[in-house]
Amino acid sequence: MITVSNVGLRYGDRKLFEDVNIKFTPGNCYGLIGANGAGKSTFLKILSGEIEAQTGNVQLGPGERMAVLKQNHFEYEEFEVLKVVIMGHTRLYEVMQEKDAIYMKADFTDEDGMKAAELEGEFAELNGWEAESEAAILLKGLGIGEDLHDKKMAELSGSEKVKVLLAQALFGKPDVLLLDEPTNHLDIKAIQWLEEFLINFENTVIVVSHDRHFLNKVCTHIADLDYGKIQIYVGNYDFWYESSQLASRMAQDANKKKEEKIKELQAFIARFSANASKSKQATSRKKLLDKISLDDIKPSSRRYPFVGFTPEREIGNDLLRVEGISKTIDGVKVLDNISFIMNKDDKIALVGTNEIAKTTLFKIIAGELEADSGSFKWGVTTSQAYFPKDNSKYFENSDLNLVDWLRQFSPNDQSESFLRGFLGRMLFSGEEVLKKSSVLSGGEKVRCMLSKMMLSGANVLLLDEPTNHLDLESITALNNGLINFKGSMIFASHDHQFIQTVANRIIELTPNGMIDKQMTYDEYLENGDLQKQIADMYK
Repeated sequence: MITVSNVGLRYGDRKLFEDVNIKFTPGNCYGLIGANGAGKSTFLKILSGEIEAQTGNVQLGPGERMAVLKQNHFEYEEFEVLKVVIMGHTRLYEVMQEKDAIYMKADFTDEDGMKAAELEGEFAELNGWEAESEAAILLKGLGIGEDLHDKKMAELSGSEKVKVLLAQALFGKPDVLLLDEPTNHLDIKAIQWLEEFLINFENTVIVVSHDRHFLNKVCTHIADLDYGKIQIYVGNYDFWYESSQLASRMAQDANKKKEEKIKELQAFIARFSANASKSKQATSRKKLLDKISLDDIKPSSRRYPFVGFTPEREIGNDLLRVEGISKTIDGVKVLDNISFIMNKDDKIALVGTNEIAKTTLFKIIAGELEADSGSFKWGVTTSQAYFPKDNSKYFENSDLNLVDWLRQFSPNDQSESFLRGFLGRMLFSGEEVLKKSSVLSGGEKVRCMLSKMMLSGANVLLLDEPTNHLDLESITALNNGLINFKGSMIFASHDHQFIQTVANRIIELTPNGMIDKQMTYDEYLENGDLQKQIADMYK
């Protein structure tokens, strides 16, 4: 258990937290959410002791141990992988080092023998005899094979280092586990393994993540950071989002009787309870949801941008034909004889482990890069809008304010009031629309690029990782906008829920070609025969 009492923190005139009082209890997983810049990562650092709060204090239960997911991927370059994982339990690793140092002495004394006996006892109490096997199991679960366990961290790739540091945090069954964006750089199998690990984890977990599917799978509670306070809500992210929207509607309808509101709440809770999976985590949530009263749900102050793509013309049946496209970059063939036909109403998710391959295909069909061989042809009724993974060229050396920046892409030279209104719906309000486009944050640039696409009136969208840099509110708005889009699209994303709710066709690019299936993402992942075929394509 971890207890937060009257915690407050300011940076100059800016208040991040004030009088935060919470208990995080064992058996629960808390998803810490809040707008970008609200202080989620800072709050985790206060909990871990890395940053000291200006007021209040944080207390662990007596004798309890906390583990934190490290963010410095180069901290352990000269250490073997297995040792790095065991270092997650600091005291156990110290005991192991002290023991080894004593046994290596040439002049072993009686005093050394007594000390070694003490250390052996503590070693056993800390489950030291199981340490290496537990570390190996964690590594294997995350996709780090035994052939890497004795290698130094410096020999591993960036994504492999991330997995080792995650295994380090999970090692030794910590009493409190703090995870800041644990799914970043993980492949789908590692994420699924981590989900099951946390669902069955019996102690306290506090996690920050932009992955809504992950939050929905593992969280029993949502800790909402808003207005410098943190409020705990029962349920996962979808339940928090839907209940806050329900509360807003109820608050706006002042004439509705309390009895009607209670019935609406009961129906809402029943719907979420019925959709719960059979996992232990979901069962726990269901019991808690049944106890919620009308006063327990509150409107959120969150502002959601408006994302809506309206095609100017109806699309025909002839959209896109890709034939035999191949491309080699820096001596490596990233696309090998890629062929497919895009049909009307297709919402295609491009998936696969090779990020360069996906981005290269987008650049080719968007006309920004030439293929080495093969061809593609767009249908005459199509108009395309492209969201590149790297949007920097649109903002480099630009002294234009946001209104003038957006005016460049306005097909009908719209008035300033129209453009201001458009930017306002994307959460650029008041004087914000006059700031230089060259100084925007990553998330602000993405919102500008989405505004550019919406103005285009295109009936085919090409989106390469559009959720990068966005907060949960903007991801949710974009997700809903693409679900409602009446045209066709090809997109790439690492957001499981985004792919599952938008795509009706999956194309996976592999080192040996491609796999093309008309199905949802979950169906694609759950098809055992298909997964074997995919594995063979990566050999």
